[in-house]
Amino acid sequence: MILQGNVGPAGATTASLALGTPQTLRLGNMGDTVVSELHGRYYEATYRRTLFTGATQAVVATATVAGPTASTTGVPVLYNPIGNTMNLVLNKVGIAILVAPAAASVICIATGYNASTAVSGTLTSVTPKSRFMGLGANPTGLMYFSSAITLPTAPTVDVVLGTVTTAAITTSPVGPAWFVDLEGSIILPPGAYATISTSTALLASSLLASFSWEEVAV
Repeated sequence: MILQGNVGPAGATTASLALGTPQTLRLGNMGDTVVSELHGRYYEATYRRTLFTGATQAVVATATVAGPTASTTGVPVLYNPIGNTMNLVLNKVGIAILVAPAAASVICIATGYNASTAVSGTLTSVTPKSRFMGLGANPTGLMYFSSAITLPTAPTVDVVLGTVTTAAITTSPVGPAWFVDLEGSIILPPGAYATISTSTALLASSLLASFSWEEVAV
């Protein structure tokens, strides 16, 4: 089936078309389809109950480990369990650091994958929820935030978020924080995981974080 459209605006008028008026697709001068968003960017995924979020509710009283490393402490882990029928498509990540570290640190998202060995250790769950408040389905992705989590394979840095210095957080109007739109550019298939990595150890009780993802059939 071949779809065709018109290059440029419909007709020579700038007036709005009446309701129910048949109209061909509009194309750009490179043959690209011109579209606009009817609702907010993630409305469809949220309405279809495929968009989820998980956020740490309180800090963990454990310092982070200079990483990335397979033995993680004090940072969250988003995990797609082996055998799952869904891919976890990362949309957004949020980070806040409440206490200045003893040494400057680079904050990153690190990812890893192991098809046969699961994440283990102290697996204190963060309860993720649907972005369709009160009506959504339960997610299949798992999120942990604990004092000691063992990843089956050491992750590698995927996205650099920023740096935090030893300057007191109280000296800045807003403490170090990031909210990054990954635009679906990281997909966690079953057996894959994403975590927060710090190049030097952050002090205990200093990090909060959130992940937002869409679940799409494998």
